[in-house]
Amino acid sequence: MSGASLSPVLKQATPVVVESAAGSWIHGVDGRDYLDFTTGIGVTSTGHCHPDVVAAAQAQCAKIIHAQYTTVLHKPLLELTEKLGEHLPDGIDSVFYANSGSEAVEAAVRLARMATGRQYIVTVQRGFHGRTVAAASLTTAGTKFSAGFGPLMSGVATTPFPDALRLKMSVDDAVDYALAEFDFLLATRVNPSEIAGVLVEPFLGDGGYIAVPPRFLSGLAERARAHGALMIFDEVQAGVGRTGKFWGHQHTEGLVPDIMITAKGIASGFPISAIAAPESIMAKAWPGSQGGTYGGNAVAAAAGVATLGVIDREGLVENSRARGAQLLDALRADLSGVSEICDIRGTGLMLAVEFGDPTAPAGGAASADAARLAAAVQQACIDEDLLTLTCGPTGSIVRIIPPLVVTADEIDTGAARFGRAVRRVVGAQS
Repeated sequence: MSGASLSPVLKQATPVVVESAAGSWIHGVDGRDYLDFTTGIGVTSTGHCHPDVVAAAQAQCAKIIHAQYTTVLHKPLLELTEKLGEHLPDGIDSVFYANSGSEAVEAAVRLARMATGRQYIVTVQRGFHGRTVAAASLTTAGTKFSAGFGPLMSGVATTPFPDALRLKMSVDDAVDYALAEFDFLLATRVNPSEIAGVLVEPFLGDGGYIAVPPRFLSGLAERARAHGALMIFDEVQAGVGRTGKFWGHQHTEGLVPDIMITAKGIASGFPISAIAAPESIMAKAWPGSQGGTYGGNAVAAAAGVATLGVIDREGLVENSRARGAQLLDALRADLSGVSEICDIRGTGLMLAVEFGDPTAPAGGAASADAARLAAAVQQACIDEDLLTLTCGPTGSIVRIIPPLVVTADEIDTGAARFGRAVRRVVGAQS
């Protein structure tokens, strides 16, 4: 009888096999200790195996593991809803739980269409919203997420992102351009009366780890509401303290979404996601449109309660801001003379180092060289016992995602290791 193996399409970013992990560190079966600046793609917000989260999950496992929440309710879900409510924007007071970011995105789109009776969702270019059919139809962070299984979901239109670096513009000029293009989209492709919602990440995730300019977010919201459409924020990666504020959109003063999506860091690695909206909007979902076997699982909910408690008690949102600024300063000081790097950016503990020329045609030789360089640096980091990931439409960006519990000493260690990896790769290519 032959054994099974993982799908060959699941290419591992690192060769590391984990023995155990704690805080910012992964201990491999190879006996090496790796500084983890990937955090499960921004998931282990309180670090690996935080004692409070472990204790909450262990205790819940001894009570009830699964209680399907449209059949019977359980205390962890009620407690999580109350705790999450302390952090939700004003007026956002109703929550629906699912398992993954993709599921939550699809639930948000369904709600927007049902609440408005309209069909179109306008997305922003370079956004990542998931790999399931509807979520992939909304994703433009790279063709690999949506190619090969069409036709995709209809009723989707995409508007440009104000990418100042790629457009070779000032941020203000890029915002003016992108908002004008949004207006042009409404004049040429989508009648405003048919828009159910405008979906955007306040900080681009897989699309490049770029902060969305506040004036662009405000401009989108003004236009959406002028036309009776709902503003939907995908906070799956940027939320729960990642950017130095609890929600990424809070960097834009006075802006409140109509529907907000969260997942990843909300439960320190346990699978749970949610959408939140005013009850007046949530109540417009059709009967039977919300549900799921595993959504709001009791153990995941208990871990979520513990996670939010740790974030509050340990001041992790402020730590994210401070440690992120420390790491950004260290990387810029160390790597400012590396000509192969075109940008070092970040907000909170969501940082990126971009290689090559962002204006080079995708698929061309220069674009391919930048992607190879980023991949080589990411692999060289492993030799330095530092774990990072790549991202971006052409793979030319190394993203750095420490846990919110990372210490000042660990930031210094990580910056030094990253700098050595970059210099070794750049030196080898000289």
